[in-house]
Amino acid sequence: MSVQERRERERAERHRLIVRAAQEMAEAEGWESVTTRRLADRVEYSQPVLYSHFKGKDAIVAAVAQDGFGELAGLLRKARTARPAPEEALRAVAGAYLDFARERPALYDAMFVQHVDVTLGTGERTEPLQEAFGEFVSALEPLAGQRDVETLAEVTWGSLHGLATLVHGHRLRPGHADARLDLLLTPIIEAGG
Repeated sequence: MSVQERRERERAERHRLIVRAAQEMAEAEGWESVTTRRLADRVEYSQPVLYSHFKGKDAIVAAVAQDGFGELAGLLRKARTARPAPEEALRAVAGAYLDFARERPALYDAMFVQHVDVTLGTGERTEPLQEAFGEFVSALEPLAGQRDVETLAEVTWGSLHGLATLVHGHRLRPGHADARLDLLLTPIIEAGG
């Protein structure tokens, strides 16, 4: 291995360490607690080393979000492909999405709430984000009928995001998750059938 290859590998490892540490700090204490000073102390590198990898906290949060979109895409794909019937696949994708939001609140927050430069609707989507959105499209395609499947995916994803956010904020009644999901998905399924 050349010196250059070793340096690139070490830089990539530092990058992953910083992203992982930021996510762990956010999961333990919330994103407000993640500062470049505290993060530098946590990873045992100076702040200038952090700034050599990221322009600031927003860039670190964006990197965490990118990882999250990749993880979410994999979970949605697994849920979708495990169910042969389109209705079941859609319900599985929706359930996996809501489970992810509930089980990974800091990561979900980085992906959808924090101010990051991850664009959804301008055609400048990042690959992990495209993959996650593509899983919604794939689950909805057999049920779309004459509807524009991407618009249907956007509305479905937006509705699930609203539910996830309201549940996280304890704004919805506990114990009614299945009924809410049925009310959301049944019209989509019936209109496509």
